[in-house]
Amino acid sequence: MEIQRVILNNIGLFENLEIALAPTEQNPSNITVFVGNNGAGKTSILKALATSLSWFTARLRTEKGSGTPILEDAILNKANGASIEIEVCHSSITPNNPDHIDYRSKVEYLKWTLAKNRKGRKSQYTSNLGDCTRLASLYRDALTHDDQISLPLIAFYPVERVVLDIPLKIRTRHTFGQLDGYDNSLSQGVDFRRFFEWFREREDTENESGISPDLLNKLRPLYKEIPDVWQYLNELQASARDRQLTAARTAISQFMPYLENLRIRRKPRLHMAVDKNGETLNVAQLSQGEKSLMALVGDIARRLAMLNPALENPLAGDGIVLIDEVDLHLHPSWQRSLCHRLIQTFPNCQFVLTTHSPLVISDCKNVLVYTLTNSELRQIPSQYGQDANMVLLDVMDTSIRNEKIDTKLKDLLEAIQDDNLAQAQELLTQLTEELPPNHLELVKAKLLLCKQELRHASH
Repeated sequence: MEIQRVILNNIGLFENLEIALAPTEQNPSNITVFVGNNGAGKTSILKALATSLSWFTARLRTEKGSGTPILEDAILNKANGASIEIEVCHSSITPNNPDHIDYRSKVEYLKWTLAKNRKGRKSQYTSNLGDCTRLASLYRDALTHDDQISLPLIAFYPVERVVLDIPLKIRTRHTFGQLDGYDNSLSQGVDFRRFFEWFREREDTENESGISPDLLNKLRPLYKEIPDVWQYLNELQASARDRQLTAARTAISQFMPYLENLRIRRKPRLHMAVDKNGETLNVAQLSQGEKSLMALVGDIARRLAMLNPALENPLAGDGIVLIDEVDLHLHPSWQRSLCHRLIQTFPNCQFVLTTHSPLVISDCKNVLVYTLTNSELRQIPSQYGQDANMVLLDVMDTSIRNEKIDTKLKDLLEAIQDDNLAQAQELLTQLTEELPPNHLELVKAKLLLCKQELRHASH
């Protein structure tokens, strides 16, 4: 399931905005990225998509379910009403049981419109959710005949997804059935508490049918003495591994390879542990960036695992994932590889992202990138392989250095090129007092000035 196009009428800052989302013919990746200044409307686009998709997940649960309405505050000022229209491309639902029929044998294109009028006003926009209801009904019909059918992930991770704590105790137990993969998926973002509870429950089941990792490590010294027994124990452990847990562990290790063996420990108190570069740590000891990324990736993997119970690799499930400010709390090296790892780890999910980082859009081929400026949307050419400073200048309209210093450096270079050596020397003296001695542009300017002075001295 993929969104092909969204049309916003009087939503946020946009009077009329039509957006095609990747994959497209020119951009075959499954990632669309919006960049722009704060207040440009990036978040409004994601929220509009989440609002429209909420009606699909609600009607998948129950025939007459209601999703999130368009808020009156989201309507463009002075407009009487607003609408969100999305067009969805949806491929066939194939039951896992070959005795059952294939409910749809070809790709279908569906669209639905959600509208909202201001109180006491009339508007040209009306809701039409017929295709949304029909698509949800197809899934409910498939689930009726095969409770192992795969469902598409639909999730929105807002900027408020910061992970501040990890629970030590679970006071309210939740269920983890297939449809529970949609719980709070469009309204709450990352829920580490739910992830912790789900992980603990799956691991308890896994340990019941196999050997706990801690016990296996204690038996490691037997390897040299009884190699056949050690091999048997490892094979037993491998066969007992929970497929859903394996998906979560695999996803996290794809993004943070130095983290291994994520697990629940009971002593000295209940907590989640992980091995970082060979040292066992409480997950709460990780940095905010590490916890945020682990929670985000873990939550996507958890939901995919729940929604695709019969897939050998649940990470291959499809769906639509919206992430606001995807670079939040991430080190530049993580930002650089983020799109590539999303594609590699979740190959069949469509991602719609917003970012302020030039590194996110310059290190992955075929990503569809839009800039937003004064409510105007513009698709930009691929930034793959582009220098991050050039992306800052050309795409994000941001100087690569302090503007005052940048002006002085430009004046210095112009003075050198114009053979105005006295002015150049004065500017160089000023900059030398302000900048560190190893400043690259300053070093270059000194060399150029020295060459000009030598050339003049030889004449």
